[in-house]
Amino acid sequence: MSSVIAQGVFFFAVLLLIAVPLGWYIKEVMQGAIPRYAMCLQPLEKGFYKVIGPASRVRMSAKRYVSNVLLLSAFSLALLTAMLMTQHWLPGGRSVANLSFPLAVNTAVSFVTNTNWQAYTGELTLSHFSQMFGLTVQNFVSAAVGLSVLCALIRGITQKKETYLGNFWQDMVRSLVYVLLPLALVLAVLLISQGTVQTFSSGVAYQGLEGDSLKLFLGPAASQIAIKQLGTNGGGFFGANSAHPFENPTLLSNFLENLAILLIPAALIFAFGFWVKDWKQGRTIIIVSLVFAGLAFLGVAISETYGPEFMNVMGAANLEGKEVRFGTGWSSLWSIATTAASNGSVNAMLDSFTPLGGAIPMFLMQLGEIIFGGIGSGLYGMLAFLLLAVFIAGLLVGRTPEYLGKKIEAFDIKMASIVILTPLMLTLFGTMAIVLHTEVMSWLTNQGPHAFSEVLYGATSLANNNGSAFAGLTADTTFINLLGSVLMLVSRFVPMIAIMLLAGNMNRKKKTASSEGTLSTVSPTFVVMLIVVILVIGALSFLPAIALGPIAEYLTMK
Repeated sequence: MSSVIAQGVFFFAVLLLIAVPLGWYIKEVMQGAIPRYAMCLQPLEKGFYKVIGPASRVRMSAKRYVSNVLLLSAFSLALLTAMLMTQHWLPGGRSVANLSFPLAVNTAVSFVTNTNWQAYTGELTLSHFSQMFGLTVQNFVSAAVGLSVLCALIRGITQKKETYLGNFWQDMVRSLVYVLLPLALVLAVLLISQGTVQTFSSGVAYQGLEGDSLKLFLGPAASQIAIKQLGTNGGGFFGANSAHPFENPTLLSNFLENLAILLIPAALIFAFGFWVKDWKQGRTIIIVSLVFAGLAFLGVAISETYGPEFMNVMGAANLEGKEVRFGTGWSSLWSIATTAASNGSVNAMLDSFTPLGGAIPMFLMQLGEIIFGGIGSGLYGMLAFLLLAVFIAGLLVGRTPEYLGKKIEAFDIKMASIVILTPLMLTLFGTMAIVLHTEVMSWLTNQGPHAFSEVLYGATSLANNNGSAFAGLTADTTFINLLGSVLMLVSRFVPMIAIMLLAGNMNRKKKTASSEGTLSTVSPTFVVMLIVVILVIGALSFLPAIALGPIAEYLTMK
């Protein structure tokens, strides 16, 4: 167990070491102050602006900003759906069939919303063209959209009595050109050096041990895997995701991919502190995130190492469903990273985790994926919780509810509440809808509490734009495809609209100087307050449901 803890300490130390300078770099480029070493990318940025046209030069209010976000997302959704439904007739699509309308819509919504829920097996269902020009492109775009919205919110918090929040197209292009593309290129090259597949070949035919004609599938995987991790997307090129040796061949590739999941979300927390010119504000959020992630990692690792359910399987703790290359330590760490961030990739079968080992990643999602979280969406979700904590703490101690010199008023709390409560309500609604369906038992491979856990986890993943699954639940059904599409769309864009309205309202406020009556948001007391607020909302909302699933299964096994 000591070696497992050492793995976690080493991982988070490296994460913070890289995230600090990356956070400063992101702050600089998103403010338009391009460092000299990145000047070589300016022609690409200008080329994007020429394609976009005059819209890239217009200053935008909150409503205009979010309207452009929705316009781009709607266009992406329609284009990707059409591509998937006609892929057989597109280049390189002769070996695959066109996707049905429900599956095509579900897949398109999944990648446009940064969820990457996959109700299909990538190497069997999609062509290289669909993977490269459909899914990989949306991995970049959806991540850039989230980062752009976060930048608009930060401007709203920091600016004084302004009307405009910047330009969405400039924010998105800078996110792509200076952050996502360079990092993805570097990571893709590193993964290729470890043996991750990157080829246009469809595969190699061979004869199995029993004389069967089989095929070893190949493809341009490394380029998609790099951005799936960095963009907190998570959709695998292969059905087995990052448990597949062609996606994740070595211990070093596993470490790099795991690090990439949390790298930009962690860097954005530091970027926020640098942007508001008070690094202690970022420190508050990074401490809260590390507390949750660290405790979650310990909980999963202990459960998988000492849990009674599969003790001594294969001569060790619970190795069922895990890659022997990674063991319980790296698999436990990955499960925490992928659900703390809005990622959803896996390097082990979560359905084979112990009940409590699977409950912890589920609960991280149910908190709203704010512990590091997805690119942009994680931090603006955390800021919604922070504003709520400021408001509650201010009422409790009789101090003015202010954040960074701006008063927190009723409208701000309403918008923050929408951000917090929307995924929560969708999770419970989605679980109810699936459980009450007359055919639900035919979709499940298990019964009892574990079957309920599979449904609860699936709904949680869809409603929080994660994309991972317990498995055991047949996802490619018309009902789940369409229900999942609704859950993913509402969970992505309703909070995003609320955040933009919050940014616009904060943007119009004047700043007041702090006084003795101003509540400190960088003190240890406030850190504890924020942790309590997050836990109380999560526990009160989901403890009954978790009790019916993972906890009931654990007590039954005991």
